[in-house]
Amino acid sequence: MRLFDARDRISAPPPPAVRVNGREISRAMITREIQNHPAESPMAAHEAAARALVVRELLLEEARRRGLIGKQMEVGEGQRETEEDALIRELLDEALDLPSPSEPECRRFYESNLKRFESPPIWEPAHILVGAHEDNPDARDRARARATRIIDVLQAHPDQFAGLAQSHSDCPSKDQGGNLGQVTPGQTTAPFEDALRRMSPGSISHQPVETPYGFHVIRLDRHIEGQTLPFEAVREKIADYLADAVFRRAVHQFVSLLAGKAEIEGVEIERAMSPLVQ
Repeated sequence: MRLFDARDRISAPPPPAVRVNGREISRAMITREIQNHPAESPMAAHEAAARALVVRELLLEEARRRGLIGKQMEVGEGQRETEEDALIRELLDEALDLPSPSEPECRRFYESNLKRFESPPIWEPAHILVGAHEDNPDARDRARARATRIIDVLQAHPDQFAGLAQSHSDCPSKDQGGNLGQVTPGQTTAPFEDALRRMSPGSISHQPVETPYGFHVIRLDRHIEGQTLPFEAVREKIADYLADAVFRRAVHQFVSLLAGKAEIEGVEIERAMSPLVQ
């Protein structure tokens, strides 16, 4: 994402005044809000911040119109909501009548998205690292040659892996015979993980595996395939996800209805002139 600087602000025209039903949202408020809306340009960040503040003002106006009090709740140890946050929360609680996701809905989502509920594969590898900085071509060539010689020895004497790790590896795992414990996707470099995916348990890499750290000789001791988690284990998470999706959609529709009844200047807000289906 491109960062923008003061020069962008100098060349850009001043943004229009932003008002909701005649009430102006000051440039100072928008400037403070901009930090919460990273964007490609100062104008885009300004528009996003202004839109967020317009939505907030619409909700606050409606909460006050309904005579809500805004009883503040604790949101963390020693922290309480602001009065405005409490008003918005109470408004949404009163205005949105949202059904909880049913068991059939949760199960349909589960069955349509089984890949999302698959536990990751687990590998138990050991390795011998012949380290070399990636900016030193000569050292890389020597490291590759050393790793290749280690593989040649292991092809004839695979039982010597732990001893060779102890004497040749540049990784602290050498003290455990090169064992890395259990590894899941994303915990190693991409080339190392790719090599694990191609190996079968009990095998040793036929070629050194190159990573930014050097060259690895890998032995795969065990591979546990990912398993699809049972519905019962993820039902609560699915329900939370579906409930959040319904809540976000309902808030969007509610704000669109409020915007349809309001006079808004300086920023575009999606408007709805009649109630939308929940």
